[in-house]
Amino acid sequence: MTGHGLHVVQDGPRQGPALLLIHGSGAAASSWDLMVPWLATVCHVIRVDLSGCGQSPPAAGYDVPGQAALVARVLDERGLRGVAVAGHSSGGYVGTALAERRPELVGSLTLIGTGPSMDALRPQPLVLRLLLGPPFGALIWRVRTDAWIRKGIAATAARPVDVPDSVVAGVRGITYRSMRKVLRANTAYLEERTLPERLAVLAVPVLAICGDADPKWDPSAARRYPRVEMMPGVGHLPILEAPEATSKLLLDFVGA
Repeated sequence: MTGHGLHVVQDGPRQGPALLLIHGSGAAASSWDLMVPWLATVCHVIRVDLSGCGQSPPAAGYDVPGQAALVARVLDERGLRGVAVAGHSSGGYVGTALAERRPELVGSLTLIGTGPSMDALRPQPLVLRLLLGPPFGALIWRVRTDAWIRKGIAATAARPVDVPDSVVAGVRGITYRSMRKVLRANTAYLEERTLPERLAVLAVPVLAICGDADPKWDPSAARRYPRVEMMPGVGHLPILEAPEATSKLLLDFVGA
């Protein structure tokens, strides 16, 4: 960590094309672990723990543009421009905000399981409502076991998924209070302007990768994006449910 205060993980050849991976709400850089073996064969893969997540310390605020500003410092620190950026779920909002604030840093943008607007949000699974909502969320959060965390992660998958220990550890890094702030910040970002509206004014190639069985977001809403790859039988977690296929779509898109 330096001035940006974020924990950064790097894999793959430093001379390869730079690929920045941004995790979703409450997760961490480790959420990409199953994809890194494919991505890092050709790319210089850079992963961050956003504020309050994984090994990065909590922040006073979690607004999406503020998170993007910290990620921009990570790239500035390395002198990188025109980077391929991929975000899973709400990580796609941070990637979009990065392109809005610092367009010279973003060469392409891939959104994986990223909801386009609040009207596309589906009723959430019971386990997530218990973990995240009052009045019991804060109490359960403090005593949640690894099994509970796995259930929470897998609740938005459409097929059985093996959640690695590293992913569980990354999710355990965020506090209940920080998680609630992150979710509110993401909602505020979408309510201010939908993602398709934001993307329409950006001069950056965009690919959306979505599962056609996503229980979190209405899969048909993905058609609002300019270019979409739908993954049959996959839910909200392509990065865990189909890591090899998702990696191939991502690498083909960025030309790596």
